[in-house]
Amino acid sequence: MANPEQGNQTFITEFILLGFGTLPELQILFLLFLMIYIATVAINLLIVALVVTDQCLHTPMYFFLGNLSCLETYYTSTILPRMLVGLLTEDRTISFNACVTQYYFFGSMAATECLLLAVMSYDRYLAIHKPLHYAACMRGRSCLQLAGGAWIGGFLGNSITTLSISQLTFCGPNGIDHFFCDLIPLVKLSCNDPQLMEMLTFTLCLIFTLVPFLLTLMSYICIIMTILRIPSTMGRQRAFSTCSSHLIVVTIYYGTLLIAYMFPATNTLRDLRKVLSVIYTILTPLVNPLIYSLRNKEVKEALRKAHRKCRVGQC
Repeated sequence: MANPEQGNQTFITEFILLGFGTLPELQILFLLFLMIYIATVAINLLIVALVVTDQCLHTPMYFFLGNLSCLETYYTSTILPRMLVGLLTEDRTISFNACVTQYYFFGSMAATECLLLAVMSYDRYLAIHKPLHYAACMRGRSCLQLAGGAWIGGFLGNSITTLSISQLTFCGPNGIDHFFCDLIPLVKLSCNDPQLMEMLTFTLCLIFTLVPFLLTLMSYICIIMTILRIPSTMGRQRAFSTCSSHLIVVTIYYGTLLIAYMFPATNTLRDLRKVLSVIYTILTPLVNPLIYSLRNKEVKEALRKAHRKCRVGQC
Protein backbone atom coordinates (compact mmCIF):
# COMPACT_ATOMS: atom_id res chain seq x y z
CA MET A 1 0.00 0.00 0.00
CA ALA A 2 1.41 3.39 -0.96
CA ASN A 3 2.38 5.86 1.69
CA PRO A 4 -0.22 8.70 1.71
CA GLU A 5 2.49 11.23 2.54
CA GLN A 6 3.95 10.61 -0.92
CA GLY A 7 0.71 11.21 -2.75
CA ASN A 8 1.80 14.54 -4.23
CA GLN A 9 5.09 13.18 -5.63
CA THR A 10 5.63 12.44 -9.30
CA PHE A 11 5.75 8.72 -10.03
CA ILE A 12 8.85 7.71 -11.96
CA THR A 13 8.61 5.83 -15.26
CA GLU A 14 12.28 5.02 -15.81
CA PHE A 15 15.25 3.91 -13.75
CA ILE A 16 19.01 4.48 -13.86
CA LEU A 17 21.18 1.36 -13.59
CA LEU A 18 24.10 2.60 -11.49
CA GLY A 19 26.03 -0.56 -12.33
CA PHE A 20 29.75 -0.29 -11.58
CA GLY A 21 29.67 3.44 -10.90
CA THR A 22 32.14 5.77 -12.61
CA LEU A 23 35.20 3.56 -12.68
CA PRO A 24 37.85 4.71 -15.19
CA GLU A 25 38.17 1.09 -16.37
CA LEU A 26 34.66 0.97 -17.86
CA GLN A 27 35.99 0.62 -21.43
CA ILE A 28 38.12 -2.33 -20.31
CA LEU A 29 35.06 -3.83 -18.63
CA PHE A 30 33.12 -3.41 -21.88
CA LEU A 31 35.73 -5.35 -23.87
CA LEU A 32 35.98 -8.01 -21.17
CA PHE A 33 32.23 -8.57 -20.91
CA LEU A 34 31.83 -8.44 -24.69
CA MET A 35 34.37 -11.26 -25.09
CA ILE A 36 32.67 -13.22 -22.30
CA TYR A 37 29.27 -12.80 -23.95
CA ILE A 38 30.49 -13.89 -27.40
CA ALA A 39 32.32 -16.89 -25.90
CA THR A 40 29.32 -17.87 -23.75
CA VAL A 41 26.86 -17.84 -26.65
CA ALA A 42 29.27 -19.61 -29.01
CA ILE A 43 30.22 -22.38 -26.57
CA ASN A 44 26.68 -23.05 -25.38
CA LEU A 45 25.30 -23.13 -28.93
CA LEU A 46 28.12 -25.52 -29.85
CA ILE A 47 27.08 -27.85 -27.02
CA VAL A 48 23.46 -27.71 -28.22
CA ALA A 49 24.53 -28.47 -31.80
CA LEU A 50 26.63 -31.44 -30.66
CA VAL A 51 23.80 -32.86 -28.55
CA VAL A 52 21.35 -32.54 -31.44
CA THR A 53 23.58 -33.90 -34.23
CA ASP A 54 25.71 -36.59 -32.56
CA GLN A 55 23.89 -39.89 -32.05
CA CYS A 56 26.24 -40.86 -29.23
CA LEU A 57 24.94 -37.91 -27.18
CA HIS A 58 21.27 -38.87 -27.54
CA THR A 59 20.99 -39.92 -23.90
CA PRO A 60 19.06 -38.40 -20.98
CA MET A 61 22.18 -36.83 -19.42
CA TYR A 62 23.09 -34.99 -22.61
CA PHE A 63 19.48 -34.09 -23.31
CA PHE A 64 19.42 -32.22 -19.99
CA LEU A 65 22.86 -30.76 -20.73
CA GLY A 66 21.52 -29.41 -24.03
CA ASN A 67 18.62 -27.83 -22.15
CA LEU A 68 21.05 -26.26 -19.70
CA SER A 69 23.14 -24.81 -22.53
CA CYS A 70 20.01 -23.34 -24.16
CA LEU A 71 19.06 -21.87 -20.82
CA GLU A 72 22.51 -20.36 -20.27
CA THR A 73 22.38 -18.69 -23.70
CA TYR A 74 19.04 -17.02 -22.96
CA TYR A 75 20.06 -16.33 -19.35
CA THR A 76 23.15 -14.30 -20.19
CA SER A 77 21.35 -12.59 -23.10
CA THR A 78 18.81 -11.04 -20.74
CA ILE A 79 21.54 -9.10 -18.91
CA LEU A 80 24.75 -8.64 -20.89
CA PRO A 81 23.51 -6.84 -24.07
CA ARG A 82 21.84 -4.08 -22.04
CA MET A 83 24.84 -3.82 -19.73
CA LEU A 84 27.24 -3.60 -22.69
CA VAL A 85 25.21 -0.74 -24.19
CA GLY A 86 25.41 1.10 -20.88
CA LEU A 87 29.17 0.60 -20.59
CA LEU A 88 29.76 1.76 -24.17
CA THR A 89 27.41 4.74 -24.37
CA GLU A 90 27.12 5.55 -20.65
CA ASP A 91 23.35 5.66 -21.18
CA ARG A 92 22.15 3.79 -18.11
CA THR A 93 18.48 4.67 -18.24
CA ILE A 94 15.93 1.88 -18.61
CA SER A 95 12.17 2.29 -18.78
CA PHE A 96 9.91 0.75 -16.16
CA ASN A 97 8.42 -1.73 -18.65
CA ALA A 98 11.86 -2.75 -19.94
CA CYS A 99 13.11 -3.16 -16.38
CA VAL A 100 10.19 -5.38 -15.37
CA THR A 101 10.59 -7.40 -18.58
CA GLN A 102 14.29 -7.90 -17.92
CA TYR A 103 13.56 -9.06 -14.37
CA TYR A 104 10.84 -11.42 -15.61
CA PHE A 105 13.17 -13.25 -17.98
CA PHE A 106 16.14 -13.18 -15.60
CA GLY A 107 14.08 -14.45 -12.64
CA SER A 108 12.38 -17.09 -14.78
CA MET A 109 15.72 -18.35 -16.11
CA ALA A 110 17.22 -18.44 -12.61
CA ALA A 111 14.27 -20.43 -11.26
CA THR A 112 14.37 -22.75 -14.27
CA GLU A 113 18.09 -23.36 -13.78
CA CYS A 114 17.54 -24.32 -10.13
CA LEU A 115 14.82 -26.79 -11.17
CA LEU A 116 16.87 -28.12 -14.09
CA LEU A 117 19.93 -28.71 -11.90
CA ALA A 118 17.69 -30.66 -9.52
CA VAL A 119 16.42 -32.74 -12.45
CA MET A 120 19.99 -33.41 -13.60
CA SER A 121 20.98 -34.53 -10.10
CA TYR A 122 17.98 -36.88 -10.06
CA ASP A 123 19.12 -38.29 -13.39
CA ARG A 124 22.60 -38.97 -11.95
CA TYR A 125 21.03 -40.47 -8.82
CA LEU A 126 19.06 -42.98 -10.90
CA ALA A 127 22.07 -43.78 -13.09
CA ILE A 128 24.29 -44.62 -10.11
CA HIS A 129 21.88 -45.74 -7.37
CA LYS A 130 19.45 -47.69 -9.55
CA PRO A 131 21.29 -48.54 -12.78
CA LEU A 132 19.03 -51.50 -13.62
CA HIS A 133 15.92 -49.29 -13.55
CA TYR A 134 17.55 -46.27 -15.20
CA ALA A 135 16.56 -47.04 -18.80
CA ALA A 136 12.95 -47.68 -17.81
CA CYS A 137 12.66 -44.57 -15.62
CA MET A 138 14.40 -42.12 -17.96
CA ARG A 139 12.66 -42.78 -21.25
CA GLY A 140 12.21 -40.07 -23.85
CA ARG A 141 8.78 -39.05 -22.59
CA SER A 142 9.97 -38.87 -18.98
CA CYS A 143 12.92 -36.67 -19.98
CA LEU A 144 10.62 -34.32 -21.89
CA GLN A 145 8.25 -34.09 -18.93
CA LEU A 146 11.04 -33.37 -16.45
CA ALA A 147 12.72 -30.74 -18.65
CA GLY A 148 9.39 -29.19 -19.65
CA GLY A 149 8.31 -29.06 -16.02
CA ALA A 150 11.49 -27.18 -15.11
CA TRP A 151 10.96 -24.59 -17.88
CA ILE A 152 7.23 -24.14 -17.29
CA GLY A 153 7.61 -24.10 -13.50
CA GLY A 154 10.32 -21.43 -13.62
CA PHE A 155 8.39 -19.11 -15.92
CA LEU A 156 5.02 -19.57 -14.21
CA GLY A 157 6.48 -19.14 -10.74
CA ASN A 158 8.25 -15.91 -11.60
CA SER A 159 5.10 -14.57 -13.29
CA ILE A 160 3.61 -14.11 -9.81
CA THR A 161 6.55 -12.01 -8.63
CA THR A 162 6.69 -9.99 -11.85
CA LEU A 163 2.96 -9.25 -11.70
CA SER A 164 3.37 -8.05 -8.12
CA ILE A 165 6.29 -5.79 -9.12
CA SER A 166 4.24 -4.28 -11.94
CA GLN A 167 1.65 -3.19 -9.37
CA LEU A 168 4.17 -1.36 -7.19
CA THR A 169 4.42 2.43 -7.12
CA PHE A 170 7.80 4.13 -7.57
CA CYS A 171 8.02 7.78 -6.55
CA GLY A 172 11.78 8.29 -6.31
CA PRO A 173 14.68 7.98 -6.15
CA ASN A 174 15.11 6.05 -9.40
CA GLY A 175 18.74 4.85 -9.17
CA ILE A 176 19.06 1.04 -9.08
CA ASP A 177 22.35 0.17 -7.39
CA HIS A 178 22.98 -2.82 -9.65
CA PHE A 179 23.92 -3.62 -13.25
CA PHE A 180 20.53 -5.18 -14.04
CA CYS A 181 16.96 -5.05 -12.76
CA ASP A 182 16.97 -7.43 -9.81
CA LEU A 183 14.16 -7.99 -7.35
CA ILE A 184 15.68 -6.65 -4.12
CA PRO A 185 16.89 -3.28 -5.54
CA LEU A 186 13.51 -2.76 -7.19
CA VAL A 187 11.53 -3.46 -4.02
CA LYS A 188 13.81 -1.10 -2.05
CA LEU A 189 12.93 1.74 -4.45
CA SER A 190 9.19 1.22 -4.13
CA CYS A 191 7.15 3.59 -1.97
CA ASN A 192 4.72 0.77 -1.12
CA ASP A 193 4.70 -1.19 2.10
CA PRO A 194 7.42 -3.80 1.44
CA GLN A 195 6.14 -6.40 3.94
CA LEU A 196 3.77 -8.23 1.59
CA MET A 197 6.32 -8.21 -1.23
CA GLU A 198 9.04 -9.52 1.07
CA MET A 199 6.79 -12.37 2.22
CA LEU A 200 5.98 -13.28 -1.39
CA THR A 201 9.65 -13.11 -2.35
CA PHE A 202 10.65 -15.29 0.58
CA THR A 203 7.99 -17.90 -0.25
CA LEU A 204 8.90 -18.12 -3.94
CA CYS A 205 12.64 -18.22 -3.18
CA LEU A 206 11.91 -21.05 -0.77
CA ILE A 207 10.06 -22.99 -3.48
CA PHE A 208 12.30 -22.31 -6.47
CA THR A 209 15.73 -22.03 -4.84
CA LEU A 210 15.91 -23.73 -1.46
CA VAL A 211 13.72 -26.74 -2.28
CA PRO A 212 15.60 -27.61 -5.51
CA PHE A 213 18.88 -27.10 -3.64
CA LEU A 214 17.82 -29.50 -0.88
CA LEU A 215 16.63 -32.07 -3.44
CA THR A 216 19.97 -31.76 -5.24
CA LEU A 217 21.84 -32.08 -1.95
CA MET A 218 19.86 -35.19 -0.98
CA SER A 219 20.50 -36.74 -4.40
CA TYR A 220 24.24 -36.26 -4.04
CA ILE A 221 24.29 -37.60 -0.49
CA CYS A 222 22.64 -40.78 -1.82
CA ILE A 223 25.03 -40.83 -4.80
CA ILE A 224 28.14 -40.50 -2.60
CA MET A 225 26.90 -43.19 -0.22
CA THR A 226 26.29 -45.52 -3.17
CA ILE A 227 29.72 -44.80 -4.65
CA LEU A 228 31.45 -45.50 -1.33
CA ARG A 229 29.81 -48.94 -1.23
CA ILE A 230 31.33 -49.94 -4.60
CA PRO A 231 34.06 -52.48 -3.77
CA SER A 232 36.58 -51.68 -6.53
CA THR A 233 38.57 -48.45 -6.73
CA MET A 234 38.15 -48.37 -10.52
CA GLY A 235 34.38 -48.70 -10.14
CA ARG A 236 34.23 -45.85 -7.64
CA GLN A 237 36.29 -43.60 -9.92
CA ARG A 238 34.10 -44.41 -12.94
CA ALA A 239 30.90 -43.76 -11.00
CA PHE A 240 32.17 -40.50 -9.55
CA SER A 241 33.38 -39.27 -12.95
CA THR A 242 29.81 -39.44 -14.29
CA CYS A 243 28.54 -36.90 -11.77
CA SER A 244 31.60 -34.84 -10.78
CA SER A 245 31.06 -32.23 -13.53
CA HIS A 246 27.47 -31.65 -12.48
CA LEU A 247 28.51 -31.45 -8.83
CA ILE A 248 31.05 -28.71 -9.66
CA VAL A 249 28.41 -26.74 -11.62
CA VAL A 250 25.90 -27.04 -8.77
CA THR A 251 28.47 -25.92 -6.20
CA ILE A 252 29.47 -22.83 -8.17
CA TYR A 253 25.92 -21.77 -9.04
CA TYR A 254 24.22 -22.37 -5.70
CA GLY A 255 27.25 -21.22 -3.71
CA THR A 256 27.21 -17.74 -5.25
CA LEU A 257 23.40 -17.49 -5.56
CA LEU A 258 22.59 -18.44 -1.97
CA ILE A 259 25.37 -16.30 -0.48
CA ALA A 260 24.27 -13.30 -2.55
CA TYR A 261 20.66 -13.52 -1.39
CA MET A 262 21.27 -14.73 2.17
CA PHE A 263 23.39 -11.71 3.08
CA PRO A 264 21.36 -8.74 4.36
CA ALA A 265 20.98 -5.90 1.87
CA THR A 266 23.33 -3.43 3.60
CA ASN A 267 25.55 -0.75 2.10
CA THR A 268 28.63 -2.54 3.46
CA LEU A 269 27.90 -5.71 1.50
CA ARG A 270 26.53 -4.18 -1.71
CA ASP A 271 29.86 -4.47 -3.57
CA LEU A 272 30.17 -8.11 -2.53
CA ARG A 273 26.64 -8.76 -3.79
CA LYS A 274 27.58 -7.23 -7.15
CA VAL A 275 30.66 -9.44 -7.42
CA LEU A 276 28.62 -12.55 -6.59
CA SER A 277 25.97 -11.45 -9.09
CA VAL A 278 28.64 -11.18 -11.79
CA ILE A 279 29.69 -14.76 -11.00
CA TYR A 280 26.26 -16.43 -11.20
CA THR A 281 24.83 -14.28 -14.01
CA ILE A 282 27.86 -13.78 -16.30
CA LEU A 283 30.69 -16.17 -15.46
CA THR A 284 28.66 -19.28 -14.61
CA PRO A 285 27.00 -19.52 -18.07
CA LEU A 286 30.51 -19.46 -19.57
CA VAL A 287 32.11 -21.87 -17.10
CA ASN A 288 29.35 -24.51 -17.08
CA PRO A 289 29.80 -25.81 -20.65
CA LEU A 290 33.59 -25.66 -20.27
CA ILE A 291 33.39 -27.86 -17.17
CA TYR A 292 31.14 -30.37 -18.93
CA SER A 293 33.14 -30.47 -22.15
CA LEU A 294 36.61 -30.54 -20.61
CA ARG A 295 35.74 -33.29 -18.14
CA ASN A 296 33.57 -35.43 -20.41
CA LYS A 297 34.98 -37.97 -22.84
CA GLU A 298 31.80 -38.23 -24.94
CA VAL A 299 31.61 -34.47 -25.50
CA LYS A 300 35.31 -34.28 -26.40
CA GLU A 301 34.90 -37.18 -28.82
CA ALA A 302 31.88 -35.47 -30.42
CA LEU A 303 33.98 -32.31 -30.81
CA ARG A 304 36.76 -34.30 -32.48
CA LYS A 305 34.31 -35.91 -34.91
CA ALA A 306 32.78 -32.54 -35.77
CA HIS A 307 36.27 -31.10 -36.30
CA ARG A 308 37.23 -33.96 -38.62
CA LYS A 309 34.05 -33.43 -40.67
CA CYS A 310 34.83 -29.72 -40.98
CA ARG A 311 38.38 -30.46 -42.12
CA VAL A 312 37.14 -32.66 -44.98
CA GLY A 313 34.54 -30.03 -45.99
CA GLN A 314 31.43 -31.80 -44.72
CA CYS A 315 30.36 -29.28 -42.07
